[in-house]
Amino acid sequence: MTQELRRSLGVFDAVVIGLGSMVGAGVFAALAPAAEAAGTGLLAALALAAAVAYCNAMASARLAARYPASGGTYVYGRERLGPFWGYLAGWGFVVGKTSSCAAMALTVGAYVWPGQAHLVAVAAVVALTAVNYGGVQKSAWLTRAIVALVLAVLAAVVATCLGSSAAGRPDVGLSGGGAGLLQAAGLLFFAFAGYARIATLGEEVRDPARTIPRAVPLALGIALAVYVCVAVAVLSVLGADGLGRASAPLADAVRAAGAPALVPVVRAGAAVAALGSLLALVLGVSRTVLAMARDGHLPGALAAVHPRFRVPHRAEVAVGAVVAVLAATADLRGAIGFSSFGVLVYYAIANASAWTLGPGRGGRLLAACGLAGCLLLAFALPPSSVVAGSAVLAVGALAYAVRRRR
Repeated sequence: MTQELRRSLGVFDAVVIGLGSMVGAGVFAALAPAAEAAGTGLLAALALAAAVAYCNAMASARLAARYPASGGTYVYGRERLGPFWGYLAGWGFVVGKTSSCAAMALTVGAYVWPGQAHLVAVAAVVALTAVNYGGVQKSAWLTRAIVALVLAVLAAVVATCLGSSAAGRPDVGLSGGGAGLLQAAGLLFFAFAGYARIATLGEEVRDPARTIPRAVPLALGIALAVYVCVAVAVLSVLGADGLGRASAPLADAVRAAGAPALVPVVRAGAAVAALGSLLALVLGVSRTVLAMARDGHLPGALAAVHPRFRVPHRAEVAVGAVVAVLAATADLRGAIGFSSFGVLVYYAIANASAWTLGPGRGGRLLAACGLAGCLLLAFALPPSSVVAGSAVLAVGALAYAVRRRR
């Protein structure tokens, strides 16, 4: 029985999977808490988060072309820095992105049925785990449809807001101060981290040395253009204060723009976007679990590959079960901050790994900027997220030390 995954994803599918993860996460979940932190500095925070994400994306693309295997930075850290750093990256990713999965599932529930958000979230996790079990190509097809629908809804939101009489000049400034700017950038990084799905699926990409370096910056660039357009449109009708207070910012924006009939469409689009993000997130986390199980850092049973569908089916079921429990009990905004800390640590290790590849095409400069940016944004997050994230990483490091001693 083969234990390798099937290479079936081309450039287009890789870009779509990255977009499916980024668009749903950022536009519908992270804009409001970022606006609350940054105030009129929201657009500046968006630019800062995008700059750090670009550095990370280039580091990830270079590494993925060299090591086209499932696991992403877990593999890169292990190969370039040593087993402990690879393990710590994998631990941070699995814990942080499992929290991201719960956040996306709760976003689905908040838009579909606010009164029963946790119940809807659990149902969404179960359904998408079943889709992923059927093979990565089925997941890619579903993601294509989701991304097309979401982009159409977002285009309608932007056109409605900017074309309304309520639209004014977006608030620009630094009312949240430097600390608020950094905190907002850290929260918005949660939105940009979706391009990692492309690298994490390296074992299922055709011709990864060419496909991944092309797909990563393309997906990131499209997502950034979408974020900027939506942020400007929403700020023009709600203002920074109104956006920071909004529980469903895009729905509130079209209502303020005088188009209440569009609110149900926006809510449906938000739910579908979050489903797309959740689908891609579960794919990425399960592949990292697979890689860590292969190396003995997680139970070996999770390394099994389904003989027919060629997917890590036990890892997918295990991830789905944990996410379902979190979705039934977690808080949305708290999950975003906690996730951001774990993923920023993950990318800090990716940049440190990319530094060891040498200078090619300004690689070391980008890696150094990415490493510094990740650490700065990680420790600028809300104190509760920093403390909880540091504690979880410490538990992971302790588990590694105990295992090594044995």
